[in-house]
Amino acid sequence: MTEKEKMLAGEMYSAVDSELIRELNEVKEVIKKYNALSPLDASHLLAMLKKMLGHVADDEVKIIQPFFCDYGKHIRVGKRFFANFNFTVLDEALVTIGDDCFIGPNVSIYTACHSTDPSERNSRREWAEPVTIGNNVWIGGSVVILPGVTIGNNVTIGAGSVVVKDIPSNVVAVGNPCRVVKAISIIK
Repeated sequence: MTEKEKMLAGEMYSAVDSELIRELNEVKEVIKKYNALSPLDASHLLAMLKKMLGHVADDEVKIIQPFFCDYGKHIRVGKRFFANFNFTVLDEALVTIGDDCFIGPNVSIYTACHSTDPSERNSRREWAEPVTIGNNVWIGGSVVILPGVTIGNNVTIGAGSVVVKDIPSNVVAVGNPCRVVKAISIIK
C-alpha cells in the first residue's frame, strides 16, 4: 500500500511522504487564491469550493474566508452548508457533513492522530480517523471536534466545546469535554 492508501484506510502512515506533501502543497495554493477572492464574488468562491472539496451537494454552500484545510478532497458537505470564518479542517481522513449544517466562527475539525509515545511521534508517523456530522446540526463558535467523532442529526454543539466522543441525535451538548445536557423534541 502507498502511504496515501494507508492514510485513507486509517492505518499508520508517514506524514512526510513525498506524494502527500505534494498534495498538501497543491491545495495550499488553491486555498491561498480562495482566501484572496472578494467575499462578494459568490460565483468564483463557489467554483473554487467545488474544485477544492471532495463533494459539494448544491450551489447554496458557503464558507466565509479565511478557510483552511489539509487536502480538501476528503471533505464532503451537504445541501445548504454554511461555515463562518476561520473554519479549519485537517482532513487526512474523510470528513462528512450533512445537509442544513451551520458552523460558527473559529471551528476546527481534526482527523489526524498522533502517538503519545515521543519516539513514535518524532518518526512523523500518524494515523487518521474520520469525522461524521449528521443533518440539521449547529456547531457554535470555537468548537473543536477530535478524530473519530460522529455527531448525530438535529444536534446543537455549544460554543467553546471540545467534542471528544460521539454525540447522539436530537440533543444539545456543551463543554470540555462536550457532553449532552438536554434532549430536544423535533417538531414536524
